[in-house]
Amino acid sequence: MQVCDVHCHFFSSRFLEILAKDRRDIAPGDHAAVVSTLLGWDPPGPPDALADRWITELDRHQVARAAVIASIPGDEESVAAAIARHPSRLVGFFMLNPAAADAAERLSRAIGDWKLRGICLFPAMHHYRLDDERVTATFEAAAARGAAVFVHCGVLTVGVRKRLGLASPFNLRLGDPLALATVAAKFPKVPVIIPHFGAGFLREALIAADQCPNIHLDTSSSNSWIKYHPGLTLEAVFRQALEVVGADRLLFGTDSSFFPRGWQRQIFEQQKAMLDTIGVPAETQEKILSGNFQRLFA
Repeated sequence: MQVCDVHCHFFSSRFLEILAKDRRDIAPGDHAAVVSTLLGWDPPGPPDALADRWITELDRHQVARAAVIASIPGDEESVAAAIARHPSRLVGFFMLNPAAADAAERLSRAIGDWKLRGICLFPAMHHYRLDDERVTATFEAAAARGAAVFVHCGVLTVGVRKRLGLASPFNLRLGDPLALATVAAKFPKVPVIIPHFGAGFLREALIAADQCPNIHLDTSSSNSWIKYHPGLTLEAVFRQALEVVGADRLLFGTDSSFFPRGWQRQIFEQQKAMLDTIGVPAETQEKILSGNFQRLFA
């Protein structure tokens, strides 16, 4: 059965440089090497080399294709280099802050010149409302270029920020799937992806997806947010998502990110076992594990 992963982070050298730029204890130009050492990661190296390593890793686990995310505004070019090197295997996503002064310019270059195909919004991180007119402008650009919009809702923790002692003043009230449904409904041709089943806002994510046929849910990460729902199990989450949203709008993901950890096979094995346990037919599993990805990002 083919596997495609809709949620991998491309933690490049540039990502580490931007992330740690306010660390005054690290000399300018040394951020990537120093931060890699602090985190116990392998240094990412140039984008081409990191892209090649991802392909080797995907081959090792027999993963056909993956979406790789430029995980901080300003790192779009690293992912652009990766997909230019491996266009049949990697799909480029990038984080955009639509409230930033240069958002329109970054957006145009990323989905125009560099052919990136997923715009990632983190409203809780960047402090804007999902019904903001600048979000609407982002959807308009996505509609014009055939791009998808990936919107992180619910609880948000960034492990690398914690480990580096960086502040994370997130406003979780801004990541509401019901607010996302308002703008998604205006752009029915734009595929919208909510990761982690809504990351604690499962009910709201299901309501939003039930109202908007263009909203998809990704299954990525350990989904540890279920601890906020007493008695809830991942098996129950899959059952409810299949019942409400349907198999055609579920996308498998792992939330893989850095090396040497690499692709998180245990996430795949856990979710595959879950689908087997609840009796999901093979042809339906294939939609979730690869078919829907291939349809959205042909």
